[in-house]
Amino acid sequence: MKRMSLIFRSKANSAMDRAEDPRETLDYSYQRQTELLTKVRRGVADVATSRKRVELQMNQLQQQVDKLQAQAEKALGMDREDLAREALTRKSAVVGQVEDLRVQHANLQGEEEKLVLAQQRLQAKVESFRTRKETIKANYTAAEAQTRIGEAMSGIGEEMGDVGMAIQRAEDKTATMQARAGAIDELIASGALDDASSTNRGDDIARELEQMSSQSDVELELARLKGVSAPQQPEALNQGTGDDVLAPEAERSTEPGQEGRS
Repeated sequence: MKRMSLIFRSKANSAMDRAEDPRETLDYSYQRQTELLTKVRRGVADVATSRKRVELQMNQLQQQVDKLQAQAEKALGMDREDLAREALTRKSAVVGQVEDLRVQHANLQGEEEKLVLAQQRLQAKVESFRTRKETIKANYTAAEAQTRIGEAMSGIGEEMGDVGMAIQRAEDKTATMQARAGAIDELIASGALDDASSTNRGDDIARELEQMSSQSDVELELARLKGVSAPQQPEALNQGTGDDVLAPEAERSTEPGQEGRS
């Protein structure tokens, strides 16, 4: 199980490496940083809103304190010490609320300053990352293009390899067809194969006569080289035999008296 788990993790890691594009990874990282910066800005705005709300409450309570102070002074001027005491008591409670709000205001102001400083630092970091990201993407794109051009020129690329194999197969098929055509022509010329386009059986006779004529020419040439007279042709023999047969008949048809008269 451990080996299977190790093999699975290694295969998954290799597949992820092949599928990963550094440019997409950098863009995604920049997007996440931008989202984080947006959240920080939203937090700064929320803290500033809370601080402003506390300031408004403080101003309202301070106005109430001033009002109660005025009421107490007026009550004393009218010899109403009880009313003055009540106004001062309420004033004391409101002053306590104002003090609490001041503490909250100070805390919120401190948090706001921290968030503003963090926002500025994060924004500078994001801007620096964006510049570096674009530089890395440009270098990666240039390296990828250079690699593809080199593979194309050297023929080791996948696409160019397929093209080279296709060209090789086409050349092999062309050579095979040319060799087959030449072999068929030689077989037809030697008479081993008949020409299907020829329907006249006299071509066989003509071809045989040509072969005989070629053999006769060879015999004549051989006889000439040996210094022997050429053998008599069949046609000459046939003609000489006809003259010998006709001569006795001509002598028998000649009468003695005609011979003497002649």
